[in-house]
Amino acid sequence: MNVDTPGDPLTAGPVTYALTGAGGGFARTLLAQSLLLPGLHPAVLCDLDPGAVLALCAELGYDPATVTVVSDAAGLRTAHAAGHTAVVADTALLADAAYDILVEATGSPAAGFRAARQAIEGRHHVAMVSKEVDSVAGIALDRLARVHGVVYTPAAGDQPANLIEWYDRIRALGLEIVAIGKSGEYDLVYDPDSGEVRQLDQTLHAPGLGALLRLGDDVPATLAARARAVAPLKRAAAADYCEMAVVAAGTGFVPDREALHYPVARTAELADVYALREDGGVLGRAGVIDVFSVLRLPEEASFAGGVFAVVRTHDAVTWEVLAQKGHVVSRNGRYACLYLPYHLMGVETPLTLLAAVRDGVPTGASVPGRHAVLAGRAARDLPAGTVLAMGGHHHEIDGVAPVLLPAPEAPADTAPFYLAAHARLARDVPKGALITLADLDGHDPDLLAAWHAGADHASRTR
Repeated sequence: MNVDTPGDPLTAGPVTYALTGAGGGFARTLLAQSLLLPGLHPAVLCDLDPGAVLALCAELGYDPATVTVVSDAAGLRTAHAAGHTAVVADTALLADAAYDILVEATGSPAAGFRAARQAIEGRHHVAMVSKEVDSVAGIALDRLARVHGVVYTPAAGDQPANLIEWYDRIRALGLEIVAIGKSGEYDLVYDPDSGEVRQLDQTLHAPGLGALLRLGDDVPATLAARARAVAPLKRAAAADYCEMAVVAAGTGFVPDREALHYPVARTAELADVYALREDGGVLGRAGVIDVFSVLRLPEEASFAGGVFAVVRTHDAVTWEVLAQKGHVVSRNGRYACLYLPYHLMGVETPLTLLAAVRDGVPTGASVPGRHAVLAGRAARDLPAGTVLAMGGHHHEIDGVAPVLLPAPEAPADTAPFYLAAHARLARDVPKGALITLADLDGHDPDLLAAWHAGADHASRTR
């Protein structure tokens, strides 16, 4: 149990947090930032490899004498009394820890869900970094948190929280939002001199892109040609679909197509690209979430995995003035793109932690609802008995392609993508078929119960 009262402005001392997945890349960014903020203290760090956490803390400059591996409740009490940071290997021990807010960053759907549920039931706030958990159980966890009088929220620094906040800000201005989204993790950097395009550590000879740097009059045709030119590169990631599922829950926006559009686009083109089809863009409807691949030259700034919103313009003169100041306005003047070209991971997350604990404020003005379903289609014929192994940096599931479906269009028995992670197929699934709940065996029953608990939960203002 938390020995302090979460969010009580009279509580002395800094905001304290527990962090799961404490040996990972996100954890490093948060722990590094915490050293700069005397009002924030890592009370408990949880990871399967405590030694790696100790090494990370030492590398970052934490005093080794104040970071201690403990294995029981007595050790946690001793560390807490001394104002030290306890390091544990088992999330079950967090039930005995004193802290204000859990930062859940394991990336494990089942383990992350259990850690978050345990924290909420112990009256701790939760900042959810594991979008894999959020896409399956976020609605149920939010409901549980409100029952227990604590905050459940996505964490600033990751695109879901940043985009939900950006959406709320623009909506508060009264602007009509047509589309929201983010860029993919890695830019497509085209060098006109060599005719090569680079994506992270991959390089592709694509001299044809040189003639496609401008949109031209037929936007869909140009985008299709660009996609063909970079087809050998893997641009889509399960993480992108997962993040958009979380954003859909927090905003009510839905995908325009289940595979998303993923246009290869330059930042200055976004207002033209994310226009409705009758206005020359790619959208079949308004109220859409999507992801784009940034196309840029080596000397141009990156979008840096940032977020955007495309709005309808309302006064031609206003938006002409803004266009003159460098804002992204479509060529026909009917749309504008407002964007934030960054997401800073744990560097930003302290804003969420302090707001949740001190003010009881989550990210987003609306209670999340089931507006879209992150599902999976068999990418090849999958025989019964296949284990749907999840792995890699983007937590892909082998043999399963992620798709994002508007909730009303998803069959009732559709299995959420990350419920399928590490489950076994109970029967053959042909290529192209949606994975259903009846197809799965060995999936986590608590995670499934949370998925069902989140069904038909209407979104409303908090």
